[in-house]
Amino acid sequence: PWSSRPGAPALLEPMKVLITGAGGQVGHDLRLCLAGEVPAGGAATALFGAEAVTPGEFDVVPVGREALDVSDAAGVDRAIAELRPDVVVHLAAYTAVDRAETDAERALLVNEVGTQNVSRAASEVGAHLIYVSTDYVFAGDLGRALDETDVTGPLSTYGSTKLAGEERCAPGSSIVRTSWVAGASRPNVLHLAARAAASGQELAFVEDQVGSLTVAADLAAALVFFIRNRPAGIVHVAGSGEASWYEVIAHAVAAAGGSRDQVRPISTAALDPQPLATRPAYSPLISARHGELGSQPLPEWQDGADRLIAALATRGTT
Repeated sequence: PWSSRPGAPALLEPMKVLITGAGGQVGHDLRLCLAGEVPAGGAATALFGAEAVTPGEFDVVPVGREALDVSDAAGVDRAIAELRPDVVVHLAAYTAVDRAETDAERALLVNEVGTQNVSRAASEVGAHLIYVSTDYVFAGDLGRALDETDVTGPLSTYGSTKLAGEERCAPGSSIVRTSWVAGASRPNVLHLAARAAASGQELAFVEDQVGSLTVAADLAAALVFFIRNRPAGIVHVAGSGEASWYEVIAHAVAAAGGSRDQVRPISTAALDPQPLATRPAYSPLISARHGELGSQPLPEWQDGADRLIAALATRGTT
């Protein structure tokens, strides 16, 4: 319905984008991106190949869990039939990784059945589906970064149900796998790092889980690319580079004005209590599809972490 590219047709009408799970940190930042704003911790250059948003380009309909329970098939059908969006960005998910081990039925109901409901209803009105998935669909036992061609093998209920959600997406859907997401709008480990820097608190984080830190604002900017271009299939979108949780938090504490010495590396086996869910030990994400899509990798994770820490300091949310 719209294009802001040079020589493109004039505006016909805004592209209607329905966001499920809009109350989460990615949903929060995506709403800002679609309004042409850079979210806290974001960067105008972190666009994954997308151009800046033109005011009025998108008609955004954000719905949270209270407004739309994706496990309610009839409710999903009714809502999407009434709204008739052009694109559905499906962020609603059961994300409590450890709790899912004892609440598998609910996790399956939200992550698999809910995705099936949203995908079916979107197809009925001709809307393109963008489903956000996770590095937890992998076992993480290859000792190298993982691209879209690598074989999945989830180790947890959360990972299994998110993979099942991928498999319930209609042909032609965009499946965006990301990892270790942290944003300014909701509490997460980078908020903890900023507080520790201010207080001198000592922290311990695992050094034997390696992945790709992804700033929510950068992921949201990348999703604008998917909304406009609607590529089919799986695409990995995560902060560039890789690090252990220990390295991420030590870097963040130092960026917030503290000392790396405040952070102590430990093994997963040393955690007390032990987590209920098994995480992939080595699951940094890279993409083999940038050339095909005309997209670019997200910025290095250190750059994203520095921006997010600076934003937290400016907002006083430490």
